[in-house]
Amino acid sequence: MTTLIADTKSTRANVTALVVALLAACVAFQLNASMLSPALVTMGNELHTDQAVIGLSQTWFFTAAALFSLFLPRLSDIVGRKKILLGMMLLMAVGSVIAALAPDVTWLFVGRIIQGVSGPTVPLCLIMLRSAVSNPRQYGALMGLITAVNGGVAGVDSFVGGYFAENFGFRSIFWLMVFLGLAATVLIAVLAGESKPAAGTSMDWLGVFFIVIAVGALLTALNEGSKLATAFSADTLTLAAGLTVVAAVAFFAFWTVEKRAKSPMVETVHLRQRSTWAPLLTTTLTMTGTFAVINGIVPAYVQAADPGFGVGPTEMSLLILTPYALLGWLFGPISGRLAPVLGYTKVLRIGLLGSLAALAIIAFLGLTNLPMMMVGTALLGITYAGTVNIMLNGLGVVLSPPGNPGFLPGMNAGAFNLGAGLSFLVLPAALVATSSLADARASYLTVVVVGLAITTAAFAASLLIPKPIHAEVTA
Repeated sequence: MTTLIADTKSTRANVTALVVALLAACVAFQLNASMLSPALVTMGNELHTDQAVIGLSQTWFFTAAALFSLFLPRLSDIVGRKKILLGMMLLMAVGSVIAALAPDVTWLFVGRIIQGVSGPTVPLCLIMLRSAVSNPRQYGALMGLITAVNGGVAGVDSFVGGYFAENFGFRSIFWLMVFLGLAATVLIAVLAGESKPAAGTSMDWLGVFFIVIAVGALLTALNEGSKLATAFSADTLTLAAGLTVVAAVAFFAFWTVEKRAKSPMVETVHLRQRSTWAPLLTTTLTMTGTFAVINGIVPAYVQAADPGFGVGPTEMSLLILTPYALLGWLFGPISGRLAPVLGYTKVLRIGLLGSLAALAIIAFLGLTNLPMMMVGTALLGITYAGTVNIMLNGLGVVLSPPGNPGFLPGMNAGAFNLGAGLSFLVLPAALVATSSLADARASYLTVVVVGLAITTAAFAASLLIPKPIHAEVTA
């Protein structure tokens, strides 16, 4: 009995240590991803370039993050998850040093692309957690705690970034990232254990090449296509169409390679299963319907003097973005704890229904009433950031094939980025297309209704996701 109690305490201590290390990695990555948003103007001024070019540095960071997310989780199964996570954190710190010392915008691009190696931090952390925690209830709660960071670090990330940029310049933010990346590296090295379930398997690098080309071309095509929303250009249209063709050809080549490879990156039989394509479709549609609403449309509307409320950027963050991120952070562990009890898919659908209600409040009440806009975005923080985002990340782990646990989390991370790109293509395009309406508010109403319709499609897709019975508590 004494030995059993000692073993239980030791296991709890090991899990606690692992969670501390994984949280440090996720916080470092999230701040790396979001802390620069309020500093973009300062970066443009200090590097003597315009905001369009500075914005591209963000685009390339997220594109790199999406591409590395496709294959690093699978590589970690083979060479070691701890080893890959350590490498990601170190490269994130190296990229931060390069960006901090950047003499011009070109070196800033180099630094941000290197930082993008850290893209699959959250899915990789969830995979490591899954291998260490067998109890479904405990895993659900800890999964919610870790994943909630992905929606923003309680809303303080934007304020810290803005404060550092205003008082010490944008380079100070990158030096803070260096410190956070190195701190996370030390904690992972000391507190996390190693696991490599596919040790001895060869990596399918040819498959990696074609899927990276396919997704990279598609993301770049979406970025080019988003420019057409503000100004039509035949060259831009041709480039976007050409990149889309390249993406289609590369994906066909990927499919062909995977059917013939001895150790494929992913078996094509898995791609045909509902447990693969249904969560990927749901993730893509959910992101398309909601991401640009909360990260672009609503903040712009609230700050606009006409037809919005003329609120300043700092006040807008306090009223809209901070409550959204804070509530998402608080409700993440709650939804994670409920998932194995009520069911992952059921909690996901509850969150999607709540997100639909939140978007309806924003569309039909919030555009004319600032307090109702605050209610709608706060509810979106609970239902999307604190519930749907958690379940989609979690389903990517618990539905992944046993023989290839890194496959679906990596693909799901790509779906998150694809949906975000589509969101900033489709919704701004709808805004521009309806800008000729006599009532400018009606244009914004149309945009949010489009987001509402796409999120409804996401709910329909979620009905096709199978239950991960092995990850849930049976009655």
